[in-house]
Amino acid sequence: MGKINIAIDGPASSGKSTVAKILANDLGYIYTDTGAMYRSITYLALKHHISFSDEKKLTELIERYPISFQSTTKGQLVICDGEDITDKIREVAVTNNVSEVSAFSKVRKKLVQQQQEIAKFGGVVMDGRDIGTVVLPEAEVKIFLVASATERAKRRFKENLGKGIQEDFDVLKKEIEQRDYLDSNRQDSPLKQAEDAILIDTTGMTISEVVTAIKKVIDQKR
Repeated sequence: MGKINIAIDGPASSGKSTVAKILANDLGYIYTDTGAMYRSITYLALKHHISFSDEKKLTELIERYPISFQSTTKGQLVICDGEDITDKIREVAVTNNVSEVSAFSKVRKKLVQQQQEIAKFGGVVMDGRDIGTVVLPEAEVKIFLVASATERAKRRFKENLGKGIQEDFDVLKKEIEQRDYLDSNRQDSPLKQAEDAILIDTTGMTISEVVTAIKKVIDQKR
């Protein structure tokens, strides 16, 4: 079998991006962080003072400022309008508003088209909220990662501290729970497990253990 597509879905801070990057590197595949694409539009909206409720102008941002990924020795960078926005799209203001931006049908349609174009030849590890259900419904491997809200809040808290971002743990946990609710209840492409996806609860698991579990699934499909 040639190169396959691997779809990894799950709620915020379930470990999707970290695991997907490792898998892509180990397999020699392309890693596509769809969440970073929605975060980029949210960042651009903040930068250009565009309302998060203005679907038309948000969609225009996608057309005006193409998003690309660049692999470097320091990891994968997110580039938009010639600017490295890798760290900027992880700031609290972006995190707390990306669910609202990603709920719009026209915004999702535009970005899904780009994501499907990237994966059309296979050999892609893509993570997000609706990869297995909407973006790559024919992916050979589909994984749905979950973890308790407390566990995910601990991960985000530790990640933020490493970046010098101070945020109250209880507030952070509530923000994650609110994002879960918005992602799961939006009208267009809500967060949900594909019928043929393998569920992995990462609570208490190390990244290495999660990667190993997914590789076992991949080996069964190849």
